Amino acid sequence: MRVKLLPHYTIEDWENWEGRWELIDGIPYAMSPMPTPRHQLVSTNIARLLAQELEECEKCVSLISIDWVVSEDTILEPDNLIVCSEDLERDLFSKKRLEFPPVAVFEVLSPSTREKDRITKFQIYEEQGVKYYIMVDPDTEEVEAYELKDGKYELVGKYQREGEFLFDLDGCRTKLNFSNIWR
Repeated sequence: MRVKLLPHYTIEDWENWEGRWELIDGIPYAMSPMPTPRHQLVSTNIARLLAQELEECEKCVSLISIDWVVSEDTILEPDNLIVCSEDLERDLFSKKRLEFPPVAVFEVLSPSTREKDRITKFQIYEEQGVKYYIMVDPDTEEVEAYELKDGKYELVGKYQREGEFLFDLDGCRTKLNFSNIWR
């Protein structure tokens, strides 16, 4: 029996590819050309609501779909993020990509990414120290909120269509009312 080895790619390879790709442990994953209208609505509402909540916080911002370089062979593109830094200009806005872990990640689940978001990305975000991981299912209008405690994610809230989650972000506290993300 012959063993077939998968090619192993790095960020250098990834930079030359056309289209949208995530790279996880050297394995490329094609991303959908564009999310569905429902997915976009939910993601846009999350970004808008978080941006409003974070207006007074000078060291945290809400972002949509930015490339996050986790390592030489792992580049992810979360749907929504909260990034905090003492110097956002130096650490984020002067760069092409995010080069450090966000404080919070939101993944809007879709049939093609559900398993990757629930298993693979869950493990990566946990290992990288992302404090909050929020999985949003636009089909069932359910939200699962996880918080990193002692290096492991703990389910701290499960919401059906409604509910509010409070984030403690390095001195900035913000909330997200889930009833406002669906419309």
